[in-house]
Formats: sequence, C-alpha cells, structure tokens
Amino acid sequence: MLNKVNPTAVTLAVAGLLAVAVGFYVNSVSWGPVAEQKNTQASASDASKSGNAKQAPAPQPTWAASATGRVEPKSGEVRISADVPGRIVNIAAELNDRVQAGDLLVRLDDDDATTKVAAAKAEEQVRVRERNEEDARGLQLERRNAEDAVAAAERSVFAAQQEFDDALDEKRKKNGPQEAVDAARAKLADARKALDEKKSALTTTLAKSGMPLPTRLESALTVARAELLGAELGVEHTRVRAPFDATVLNITAKEGEIATPSPENTLLVVGDLSSMKVRAEVEERDAAKIHVGQRVVVRADAYPDQDFEGRVSSIAQSLSQPNIVSRGPRRPNDVEVLEALVDLDGLPPLLTGMRVDVFFKHDATASTK
Repeated sequence: MLNKVNPTAVTLAVAGLLAVAVGFYVNSVSWGPVAEQKNTQASASDASKSGNAKQAPAPQPTWAASATGRVEPKSGEVRISADVPGRIVNIAAELNDRVQAGDLLVRLDDDDATTKVAAAKAEEQVRVRERNEEDARGLQLERRNAEDAVAAAERSVFAAQQEFDDALDEKRKKNGPQEAVDAARAKLADARKALDEKKSALTTTLAKSGMPLPTRLESALTVARAELLGAELGVEHTRVRAPFDATVLNITAKEGEIATPSPENTLLVVGDLSSMKVRAEVEERDAAKIHVGQRVVVRADAYPDQDFEGRVSSIAQSLSQPNIVSRGPRRPNDVEVLEALVDLDGLPPLLTGMRVDVFFKHDATASTK
C-alpha cells in the first residue's frame, strides 16, 4: 500500500531549499568586497606601521580670516552742518563738484550779521579818533602802531574773503574766469599770512620790558575792535565752507529751509576721493588672525570677476557692536567685532558706501607689494 505524500510538507521543503540557495548567493556577492576592503585597510594599516605610507597633511584654509566691509573715501564721509541757525539763501556747490579747502558750499542769510559789522566798524572808527587825540611816545607808541597793524590786517582778511567768495560765485553761476578765482585765492592766502606776521610782531612788542599799561581810551578802542572782529566772525559763520580738498558726495540742503547747528541736520556730505579705503568688521573669533600690514583681497557683488587688493593700515584696540548689517544667516546679537581699516591699492572703481567682502591673506601667501 502506497503512502500518501503530504502536500504541506512538500511545500515547506521546497521553500527551505529556496531560502538556502538565496542566502548562499547573497553571501557570495557581498562577502568578497567586504573582505577585500578589510584586507585593504589591514594592508594600509600595516604599511603605515612599517613607515612605507606617507600621511597627507591637513589642508590649510584659503584665507586667514574674512569680514564684511564698507567702502569709504580717504577721509571718510564728512557730514557738514551749519555753525549757526539761519535760512539757506544759496547753495553754492553742486553734486560731484571738486572743491578746495575754504570754498563756499552754502550761504545763510547774513543781513543781521552784516548790519552788526557796519555798526561795530563805525564804533571802532570813533574810538580810533579819540585815542589819537592822546599823545604817545616810546614803547606806548610802538604798541599802538603794532595794534593798528593787526587791526588793519584783520580787516584785510575779511575783505579778501568776501572778494574770494564773490569771484567763486561768479565762476559757478556765470562761468566767470578761473584766473579771477585763483587771484582772489592767492590774495586771501597773502592776507592771512600778513595777519600772522602782524600778530607775531605785536606779541614781541608786548613782551618788551617797561611796557606801560593801556590808557582808558586805548582800552576802549581794544574793546571796540574786539566787537568788530566778533561781528565779522558772525558773518563768516553764515558761510558753510569745505573743510578740506574733497568731492561733494551728497547735498540735502534746500534753499529756503532753516539750517540748524545739529548733527542730524546735515547740509552736505563730502569726501576725499583721491584714494579709497574699506572699513571692515572682523568677528571677535578672528581678531588674532589679522595685523597691520597684512595684505587683503576685496570683492564686490558689482564686480564679480574682479579682485581688488589692499593692505591693513590700522586696527581698533577694542571691540564694538557691528554697524554693517550681515547678509545671509543673521549674526547672534551678542557677537562683537574688531574694526580694521584697509587702504586700497590704486584707485578702484568702487563707490563710496558700497558693501564688500574682505579676505585677509596668510602671511606665507601674501604679496610683498
């Protein structure tokens, strides 16, 4: 009698054989590379122990440090405001004008100031006539002559300043001759030089031994001359002038507005564009990686294919809060920065106020130029 075959047992047997076959195939595929990798690692380890393999040095960072910076003129951006309150009657300069030290930029209403000058001058002339009625000899006469020379030189400077302003205004508004401006500028310089010489001579005279005290009329004249000089300075305070040779970068003043002597009430912004610099803000963690004289590379988004080079000219001695808003991921609020100034080589086409990235070179790779 034949035994019946159990179909369930047959199915389980077939499944077991298939499982064994699949497992053998997987092991044969995966074990070879793993073993080979282990053998390779073992060989490398043995070679390293025997000194036959050279270990590659750790790569050095491309830059010693990097920072965000902003382009400035050589002198920085100088914001000019009025010395006294007054109504703006004339804006003598225009945007991008190249001006010299002392050139008139803005004129305020000076009617009240010029009236005071006229009154003070009349009083001074009366006091001169009264004093001259007194007889003077010796050192007293020498002192009187020296004082008169200084007063005359002061009046000459004031007059020369007015002539220069008029000549410059004539050139700007009516295309007057440059020769007249140059002549007026030279005359003003000569007048100031003469005033310095007269003041020096008066100081020498007053230092002489035995100099008598001033009389009542001489003292009254001295007071009148001081008031006249103060009135002339009042007129000068209504003139806003260029503090140095520069370019007019921005004009916010408008004719008819009231100017006030306040840092918030800026009339003009000027800067010396004969050379450019970058004010970089280096994070505290990189402070020890920079030094004066270090070469840097400056890059700007406006010139993606150009690198501009420069050299660190000065580094602040204390940390401060950053003034340049960081791009990309925001800086933590507690991060402080070290300010470094970089003098740029040549005259790059970067604009004042432009934001740039500053990369500080390693000393080993820095250029010697």
